[in-house]
Amino acid sequence: MAVLLEDIIQSVELWLKLIRKPQPYVDPNLDPVLLVPGIAGSILQAVDASNGREERVWVRIFGADYKFRTKLWSRFDPSTGKTVSLDPKTNIRVPDERYGLHAIDVLDPDMVIGRDCVCYYHDMIVDMIKWGFQEGKTLFGFGYDFRQSNRFHETLERLAAKVEFIYNASGGKKINIISHSMGGLLVKCFMCLHSDIFEKYVKSWVAIAAPFQGAPGYVTSTFLNGMSFVDGWEQNFFISKWSMHQLLIECPSIYELMACPNFHWQHMPVLEIWREKQDTDGDSHIVLESFTPSESTYIFQEALSDNTVDYDGESIPLPFNVEILKWANETRKIMSSAKVPPGVKFYNIYGTNLETPHSVCYGSEEMPVTELQEMQFCLPTYVCVDGDGTVPAESARGDGLKAEARVGVPGEHRGILCDHHVFRILKHWLNADSDPYYNPLNDYVILPTTFKMDSLQEKGVSVTSLKEEWEIISPDDNETDRKPCMGTISLSDQSLGAEARATLIVHPQSEGKQQVQLNAISVSVDA
Repeated sequence: MAVLLEDIIQSVELWLKLIRKPQPYVDPNLDPVLLVPGIAGSILQAVDASNGREERVWVRIFGADYKFRTKLWSRFDPSTGKTVSLDPKTNIRVPDERYGLHAIDVLDPDMVIGRDCVCYYHDMIVDMIKWGFQEGKTLFGFGYDFRQSNRFHETLERLAAKVEFIYNASGGKKINIISHSMGGLLVKCFMCLHSDIFEKYVKSWVAIAAPFQGAPGYVTSTFLNGMSFVDGWEQNFFISKWSMHQLLIECPSIYELMACPNFHWQHMPVLEIWREKQDTDGDSHIVLESFTPSESTYIFQEALSDNTVDYDGESIPLPFNVEILKWANETRKIMSSAKVPPGVKFYNIYGTNLETPHSVCYGSEEMPVTELQEMQFCLPTYVCVDGDGTVPAESARGDGLKAEARVGVPGEHRGILCDHHVFRILKHWLNADSDPYYNPLNDYVILPTTFKMDSLQEKGVSVTSLKEEWEIISPDDNETDRKPCMGTISLSDQSLGAEARATLIVHPQSEGKQQVQLNAISVSVDA
């Protein structure tokens, strides 16, 4: 009985939403926004240099691991600071369709089942369009090859060209940059090395979940065991942790995410190893060794000394790359001197309330590590701190910049990009606030004004009556049609012995207002 009335109410509410054809809402007063993703947050296309053929290699499902290994595995060139694909015929390109938004929206547009796991900025883009932003006018994206260093000159030159293009496309309006995760390090490097351009074209920068001082636990285990970007059953159709490990060991961007050794951590992140040691008398003892971020590099070198990858019939050594470490240390040195230019506002949103890896431990007192090379095959345990599950809150807060505001939001590292609390904060900072009762997509307001329901049960018969009213406020005032209009709705369910009938009346009023009145009654007979 009550179910039938609920169906009637839902039908009327849906009708109220559809009484006008939705029109795209564009707010001409908004300043442009540029969205910058983090690591692995951009679609990557492999371009065959011999014939120009393109195929998506990140992210894809069919043949994902094979294409990843053949097209994305790479080596770092210390003379140029560039990570170059092992396949000499492959060039990596980031698609620029939809003004850069395509590359950072849904990372595998062909995926249907499990699509949520490959959505990146999708929810934010959808919401921002509702606020009045328009693709190509006030909303843009910047995807990039995340294998490269955050200060790689080609990436920064593309970003410089992008912000100048946006400035001109929006009619000379300064830009609001919203970055996520490692994208915050990219923007910080850009602000350091192109401060004149940043000051000229940027109005504000909002960093979300940025690992300003690194992601200690996450990156330590990545060096030794690889990383997985999806959880659950989707891993069976995706890139293996080992394939990801062999890529990231040659990526400067990962080395730049190591724990900053000069940061004043509340508790210094460490790498711990349970090992069996022999004293001078030849007796064995199980000891727990602890290594600071600076000391850990020796462990990485030893543990990865025999790491190789088989590519095109050749065994290629892939040890911990000291040349990349030197490059990353210089990147951190550059970022440590960053200052927000005059006239630019900086905001920081970071994730909280989740156990986040901070220090990492290998082995146990019962099963100690005998050889460091074994650590690649050991499951680590973590000492966790507060954060977003990937970046400790302490690291994300430690931007070292003059901030207008720093806000902690409970949420997961990537999921925070779908958080409506974050959306409300961004909407306010971007001056996209509006009347909370106003529906800009349909240009009218629907306000519930009355709801009454009474029930009577006697001799196996149940009778429920309902009255509900809404007021519609619209800018249109149609003087030509002032007559009420009426309709009826009937529902029945023989299996339940229930029937419901409703009358719907729309009363036109003055000043563009209308009153919608629903009167319904349902009757059911107990079996």
